[in-house]
Amino acid sequence: MIRPAEPADYRALRAIQEAALDEHWPDLLELGVDGPPICLVAETDRPVGYALVVDGDDVAYVAELAVAPAEQGQGYGSELLAALLDRLRSAGFETIRLTARADDDRVRSFYETFGFDAVDEVPDHYDDGDAVVLARSL
Repeated sequence: MIRPAEPADYRALRAIQEAALDEHWPDLLELGVDGPPICLVAETDRPVGYALVVDGDDVAYVAELAVAPAEQGQGYGSELLAALLDRLRSAGFETIRLTARADDDRVRSFYETFGFDAVDEVPDHYDDGDAVVLARSL
């Protein structure tokens, strides 16, 4: 099930953030569960993943999409992204963008299956490497 995040989700989502992501932005996540950024949660009997979007005028930026390591490979990331694309399209956004590690072929392939294309490169974006900016129209 995919649903909007709630303040009560923060601890569970923070644990997912710590376990699944190399770089953590707890303040952004805390803001996301309270709004206004869009934050969706995938859950079974508990949260197993989340997608956090910061919105601009007509462009939405995926700040974080994370699934608990033990739950990866079960389709939760795909469910989150599909729900996010639908929600953003319905809200009138025209474009969605995100930044990923340039050398992470698995992540790039995941987003490419959803129609994302590389539109820019950002040298030294991460402490240990470059980034690629991926985008698609909604």
